[in-house]
Amino acid sequence: MAPRILYVVTEDWYFLSHRLPMARAAKKAGYEVHVAARYLDGAAAVEAEGFVPHRLDWSRGSISARDSLAAILQLRRLMREVKPRLVHNVALKPVLLGTLAGYGLQDMAIVNTLTGMGALFVDGGGASGLTRKLVVMALSRLLRRVRSVTVVQNPEDRAFVAGLGVPEAAIMIIAGSGVDIEKYQPLPEPEGTVTAAFVGRMLQIKGVQTLVEAFRRATDGRADGKEPELHLVLAGDCDPENPGSLAPEQLREFASAYGITWLGRVEDVREVWKKAHFAVQPSRGGEGLPKSLLEAAASGRPMVATDVPGCREIAVPGKTGLLVPVDDVGALAIAMLELARDSSLRQHYGAEARRLTEEKFSSRVIGQEAVALYERLIAS
Repeated sequence: MAPRILYVVTEDWYFLSHRLPMARAAKKAGYEVHVAARYLDGAAAVEAEGFVPHRLDWSRGSISARDSLAAILQLRRLMREVKPRLVHNVALKPVLLGTLAGYGLQDMAIVNTLTGMGALFVDGGGASGLTRKLVVMALSRLLRRVRSVTVVQNPEDRAFVAGLGVPEAAIMIIAGSGVDIEKYQPLPEPEGTVTAAFVGRMLQIKGVQTLVEAFRRATDGRADGKEPELHLVLAGDCDPENPGSLAPEQLREFASAYGITWLGRVEDVREVWKKAHFAVQPSRGGEGLPKSLLEAAASGRPMVATDVPGCREIAVPGKTGLLVPVDDVGALAIAMLELARDSSLRQHYGAEARRLTEEKFSSRVIGQEAVALYERLIAS
């Protein structure tokens, strides 16, 4: 019988969007892949990959003690039923509840992936100081489980985990699931008005409001006294389960007042990069490794991003793009104008961005790293 791996994620769309290459690599290596998540409409897609879906009755936004206990019990029953050789918990909630559910099941190895610390550890993210302390206390105990490895996506998060007392040997950096460099190919620059594009959920922590204000300032000439020709596209949906989500009415107001195009959810983000000259990611922090920047880089698009962990791994100043301070409207406006006005700079940064994804962030390389980790843990 093939050894079984159980992925525990919040929702089906997240698994299909962010973990599919890793799971495919595991299946190719001979593992039977099971996926536990809250399923909305992705069960058929998971089954089509040859994986086994398991439905979880939890809400991504709920942190109540009663709901958490119910989820832990459900996960423990599932682990005893599936009998996986390894459980891979992805993101903070599955890491906490999945590791608790596996308590005492020592014949089962665990990989805990922290995909950035999210709004919980960002000022203004909505979490109380007490909540942060409780989460840190729980992580400091759970991540030190025998036969477990904590996977992070950038050096700053590695330092955070090490500060919890987790041995260095039990921490590993893997750059997310990488990006499919065969699917995302370098694109020629589009003709017409220079267009900047932001791809992601419409959240405050993503810096959407800062971006809108920076665009307004850039296009009314306040940045440097000139009137540039620049357009802004926002591609992504609102998130009703996230307390930091912008409302659709706000996005429509921005679009009407400032000439911004809000596309909502886009099924194939390559269509965005075909029409955009560069990417902009004004995140306020909490990122692991932004998938949107990886896809933009693989498409040969230069980047403007904030100087926060995760973003700075891809938007390398002077090589693939420009970095600006968090929430600095003026600096963001000036950086957007710098790329908007310099075609040769965009082309240079775009070519380097593509080269970086090929060398460091391809899904094939990342999948091999993940499978090697699985085999090492199971063998132990």
